[in-house]
Amino acid sequence: MKKYVIFLLLSIQTLQSAVAQKISPDSVLAVMNKVAQWQLREWKEGGPRAHYYDWTMGACYSGYMGLAQVATYSTYLDDMKAIGEKLKWKTGPRHTMADDYCVAQMYDQIYLVYKQPVMIAQWKEQADSVITLPHTESLEWKDNIANREWAWCDALFMGPPAFAYLSTATNDTKYLAAACKLWWKTTDYLFDKDESLYYRDSRFFNQKEANGKKVFWSRGNGWVMGGLVRMLDNMPENYPDRKRFENLYKKMAAKIATLQNADGTWHAALLDPASYPVKETSGTGFYCFALAYGINHGLISYNKYWPVVAKAWSALTGCVQTDGKLGYVQQIGEKPEKVTADDTETYGVGAFLLAGSEVYKVLQKHK
Repeated sequence: MKKYVIFLLLSIQTLQSAVAQKISPDSVLAVMNKVAQWQLREWKEGGPRAHYYDWTMGACYSGYMGLAQVATYSTYLDDMKAIGEKLKWKTGPRHTMADDYCVAQMYDQIYLVYKQPVMIAQWKEQADSVITLPHTESLEWKDNIANREWAWCDALFMGPPAFAYLSTATNDTKYLAAACKLWWKTTDYLFDKDESLYYRDSRFFNQKEANGKKVFWSRGNGWVMGGLVRMLDNMPENYPDRKRFENLYKKMAAKIATLQNADGTWHAALLDPASYPVKETSGTGFYCFALAYGINHGLISYNKYWPVVAKAWSALTGCVQTDGKLGYVQQIGEKPEKVTADDTETYGVGAFLLAGSEVYKVLQKHK
């Protein structure tokens, strides 16, 4: 039995190494460009499914900004700048709703490249207004609370990084401080310390999956991990809150790694994959991104987590169709639901491109 266990472990390590060795920086860039070009064609030929300021689009833009960082030559920055100009650098109409200012993350990042004040002027004025609000309401899911507070876990990707990148763009830590304060308000309310996972919102506190486990939505927790590393990306090493964020990240990373399915993805329901047996790429993309980021920034071990990331990236690329369309993206929702090979959405593309940008950096560092 002991020999069998050793053989099994060695076999698993060999398979993991084989998966990792198949991934090269060039192959990562090639498939990222393929997916990115497919999405741009879709917008050009048929128009986006939502308004250009929509959160689904804002999440997608974050992926293009990640790709622009690693692409040897591209027009992706120009594409994003053109969208900002099309929107006249405005966010959505609901000025205190995180979904409607997710797009500001791209504005902040574009500003850091071009340094044109018009790119963040309106968003800065809006942010100044938002951070002066009292933010003392309960986060219970009622009375349209989402219009005023970060009362659902998805908001931790939409809202906090918009403030954090603005802090970097303006060199003013008041925006980062506000984002941290509100991040922990949401975390204190929605984070399950026993499971190291976030409930989507208060409606799910007492709900159960078919197997009796708690309901933890894959993409919902993917939103959190994606937002978490984007916060860390704008947080000075000596920032007072940084250790707390790092500890949260490490807890979630350790938990998420144990929940990866044999196919390399995370299915829609984290604790009941049997009820949702089909792979899902939006949550998987955000986990792949966040774990690869952690490796690149010394938050987690390369030896322990790279096999998880490599397996996830291989699974994600296996969901890219011949024309560049990314499939298996769960549609807009708030809980685990079924998904098909033909389902796609812009936020899935954003997660894929973010993941690829960090996977590429890991490969460059660990040749």
